[in-house]
Amino acid sequence: MDGAEAGRLERLAALAVHGANVQPRQILMITAEIGNEETARAVAAAGYRRGAKFVEVDYFDPYVKRARIEHADPGTLDFVPPWYGERMLEHAAEQGARVTFATLTAPNLLDDLDKKLVGKDMLPRVKELTQIVGDRSTNWCIVPAPHPRWAVTVYPDLPEEEAYERLWSELEHVLRLDEPDPIAAWDERMSALNDAARRLTERAFDAFELRGPGTELSVGMLPTHRFWAADFTRADGLRHLPNLPTEEVFTTPDPQRTSGHVTSTKPLALRDGTIVRGLRVRFEDGVAVEIDADENIDALRGLLEIDEGARRLGELALVDRHGRIGPLGTVFYNTLLDENAASHIALGAGFPFLVDADHVGRVNESAQHIDFMVGSPEVEVDGITAAGERMPVLRAGEWQI
Repeated sequence: MDGAEAGRLERLAALAVHGANVQPRQILMITAEIGNEETARAVAAAGYRRGAKFVEVDYFDPYVKRARIEHADPGTLDFVPPWYGERMLEHAAEQGARVTFATLTAPNLLDDLDKKLVGKDMLPRVKELTQIVGDRSTNWCIVPAPHPRWAVTVYPDLPEEEAYERLWSELEHVLRLDEPDPIAAWDERMSALNDAARRLTERAFDAFELRGPGTELSVGMLPTHRFWAADFTRADGLRHLPNLPTEEVFTTPDPQRTSGHVTSTKPLALRDGTIVRGLRVRFEDGVAVEIDADENIDALRGLLEIDEGARRLGELALVDRHGRIGPLGTVFYNTLLDENAASHIALGAGFPFLVDADHVGRVNESAQHIDFMVGSPEVEVDGITAAGERMPVLRAGEWQI
């Protein structure tokens, strides 16, 4: 690794631990894939510089997952050793910090396997993570980790070295690492996002409607829903930025009140690297009753079989056109990035902290949470008041409120 690469990793690592707001004497858990070792080491060093008392790196190997799906008894593929979740819960009880890498180190690795079997294995996600996020017991940040194989997936017409350089360059741009003071640049953007979230919350819309090519969707809201930007506080008030980059404002909807159909505007890259293209979903009474796609739909269907809540909505997120990801026109095949290029919805777990106590019991519950992109400049978003009045919210990516 040359000096330029080391400098890039150091800047990325510094932003990651700033986003997670790692505190002195905390245990920092880094979640990475085999192939992200240099990035993990840079983040570990940055964590120790901020005073972490211990840094653990948890590596996931997608090739071991392939071996399991190929050779294990299919009836065991949904098994996760209980200590995987217990470890996460104990770390949360200690109010630890987490940095997770969004990456693609083995694209298309599982393409030739039975997608129904692929979907049974949730790893590297564990179901306890949903509880931890909902409880707001940890301070955390997800950041992209560049990898050469990810780069050639994004830019297939370029040689690997050129593709890797372009991936780094575009990630530096969307992470605002090309600014003289990236942290100040993020403070400015978060201020704008928090203001948009405040304005949406004040409107207290009863529902939102999305209309565009292949999409006519109504999403009902819980009465006390709030919009947030990805500018979180832990339950005890410690601020952190859970996603970098981030360009969204989001809320949790009423899981009983989604109806209509929606077409994904970007490919969905699952956590195991499987890419679902041309996703189409139809909802009735809150349930996704039809789920289809041009490619790899069985893998997604398998993931949604985990529980009843996996086929209901847990999130509605709106994205304006003033972020840095959408204007690039790049499909990153990475949900952290692609979901912040366009408005999106998520099947699965909702966010209890985005409603008042009276409505927490109505927030969708699931061990799953899968975001997919449904927005574009052609998709119009309206808010519907409790009195039935329709108000424009987004037009061509511009806020109307």
